[in-house]
Amino acid sequence: MTLARFGTASAVLCLALCAPAAAARGSGPGPVPGRVAAEDAGAELVARRAAAAAALRPVAGAAGAPAHGTRPTQGARPATRPVPRPGGAGAGRPLEFLPCPAAEELPEPVRCATLRVPLDYARPDGPQIPLTVSRLPASGRGGAVRQGALVFNPGGPGASGTWFPLLADRAAWRRVAAAYDLVGYAPRGVGGSAPLTCQDPGEWPQGPTQVPTVPSPAYKRERLAAARAYAAGCARRTGPALAHYTTLDNARDLDVLRAALGERRLSFVGASYGTYLGAVYATRHPDRVRRMVFDSAVDPDPRQVWYLGNLAQAEGFERRWADFRAWTALHHSTYGLGTSAEAVGASYEKVRAAVARAPAGGVVGTGELRAAYLQAAYYDDVWPERAAALAAYLRGNPAPLVRQAARDPATAREAANATAVYTAVLCNDAPWPADWGTWDRDHTRAARRAPFETWANAFLNLPCAGWPVRERQRPVDVGALPAGLRLPRTLIVAAERDGATPYPGALELQRRLGAGAALVTERTAGSHGVAGGRNACVDRHVERYLLTGTTPGWRVTCAPHPEPAPVTLDEGPASAPRALLPPLV
Repeated sequence: MTLARFGTASAVLCLALCAPAAAARGSGPGPVPGRVAAEDAGAELVARRAAAAAALRPVAGAAGAPAHGTRPTQGARPATRPVPRPGGAGAGRPLEFLPCPAAEELPEPVRCATLRVPLDYARPDGPQIPLTVSRLPASGRGGAVRQGALVFNPGGPGASGTWFPLLADRAAWRRVAAAYDLVGYAPRGVGGSAPLTCQDPGEWPQGPTQVPTVPSPAYKRERLAAARAYAAGCARRTGPALAHYTTLDNARDLDVLRAALGERRLSFVGASYGTYLGAVYATRHPDRVRRMVFDSAVDPDPRQVWYLGNLAQAEGFERRWADFRAWTALHHSTYGLGTSAEAVGASYEKVRAAVARAPAGGVVGTGELRAAYLQAAYYDDVWPERAAALAAYLRGNPAPLVRQAARDPATAREAANATAVYTAVLCNDAPWPADWGTWDRDHTRAARRAPFETWANAFLNLPCAGWPVRERQRPVDVGALPAGLRLPRTLIVAAERDGATPYPGALELQRRLGAGAALVTERTAGSHGVAGGRNACVDRHVERYLLTGTTPGWRVTCAPHPEPAPVTLDEGPASAPRALLPPLV
């Protein structure tokens, strides 16, 4: 996965590029036998307590209570008042939604609550951590019948979804928001949810940074040492708690949140890594799934989680980098960067060589440049401003490039937190190769075909080679449901040329989820995050499914959304409105 939102390097995936045996040489034994069972038992206890506490809510203003003018969901939990057991999530108290903390920047009528969950589910009455939850009640607009809470996870891992209720007035979400409470949350370790960090502020990356196109042996040794130091910092600052940042724990938290909201079954939208979280939840609790949308699916094959999976991103990003250059070449009359993708690439390399000699504005080196243009591999709505910045720089005006690529000190803490959570979850989730020789061989091979992002991705994930947690998880066999249980209908949406989560992952997820999983494909498009305002055809399928449970068929397609129009240099680079799914993968 790649931490695109904060301009840091990228992450996981290796299809035909690396030998399947590489993952088998992963480091770290699996969890102690019985440990997972104890954690699952603790999670069940905490979820039952949370459900009992939810039933204590008053009808008006409760987390799961209907908004004014709407009717309760058919089959909703009756308003009984059992006595909860002490301890556990929320200490037996229902969620109390109040004005959100200033740090969340969420205006009324969005409100926030704190859900307490165990750090270690094997000790359900042990140390608790707070999760920040945001909610906007169903509007009931147009006489809509309330269907419960719709929970959102934007991916990462390391991203907060507390902003999700702000989408209620967007056209793509308006009818959904009439029928559902929109619920976002910050997963464990993220933002205000017991934030995880692996570095002191003085160690946070500072610009400008210079990174080679082809790393030398000396540079590789430098990055290996930095990765080891980073992993050691995670252990030093977090201690034994570091082992409890996993997808399994995220899925347990999600189930406690479902119960605390008073929902018998979960309605969920997950984007990017959020699709993997949702798939793990659905595999473990198929009887607790109501509706699930998987947007831009991570490949859930246990063999791909996470080393081989991250390597597969290399070719995906290379394709999208080529798409950006081809689009820019079509608009040579606007940008003057070349009439072919190769010529545009040469213009980029001129800028890269220049900022290697003298950082733009004193703050943008080759590292910042690469991170800024990785955004073009994620989202085509940044193509006009990125092309304009290259053109302006080559004509003697570095200001647009500096505006788009320089590190923002205001987001440094958020970026460091996102990187720490991302690293902890991926490193804990699965075995990784421990020997540098395996990494060097596989990424050297990948970089010959996909040089744009391969090594940056490798170095981001390299702390996992020497991760200081002895008991790594074993990836869940997604789709292997408990005996006698089956999933309700689910909906997968994917872009055919997505670089961050390559399209084969959507096909694999559909195969594993079975006949009830429908796949909507945006043809020939590649922006990451398909639903939520980018493509009206996709949005119609998502809305219909969430409101009625109806899926469009086994596999259907939508025409691609229009490519962006060029921005002339006279107009200056103006950021296009960006769809809000997802901020990072």
